[in-house]
Amino acid sequence: MNHPINLYTIGFTQKNAQKFFETLINAGVTRVIDTRLNNISQLAGFTKRNDLEYFLQKIGGIEYVHVLDMAPTKNILDAYKKNNGDWEIYEKEFLHLISERKIESKVSQELLANSCLLCSETKPHHCHRRLVAEYLRDKFGKINIHHL
Repeated sequence: MNHPINLYTIGFTQKNAQKFFETLINAGVTRVIDTRLNNISQLAGFTKRNDLEYFLQKIGGIEYVHVLDMAPTKNILDAYKKNNGDWEIYEKEFLHLISERKIESKVSQELLANSCLLCSETKPHHCHRRLVAEYLRDKFGKINIHHL
């Protein structure tokens, strides 16, 4: 792709269903890429995998894809929680993980275009979805990242 692509990110925490779906639709998102390790938890509410896939399609004609290679491992997540959320350690370990996994070879630029990376964190600052987006931008170039 020669022109820049738009890649969005969103967290569902502190958003009700109306705000969540309207935000995606208003941004022109055509696909949600789920980057969560656990997307079937009861805590996920309306974003549990099967429910979310149904709602996205019915409400916004939006495709749903789960890319587990974009999720942290349980070990990295648990260590982050046990270390009182030391972001620098988490970021270093997660970036190493996605580099080892070569996530850029698991997704095409076409797949990323107008897609939205989903996770639970409210803000992107201390969230792996931002790290995934920036990593992919560094690998592919020409990606405009928009945090919704």
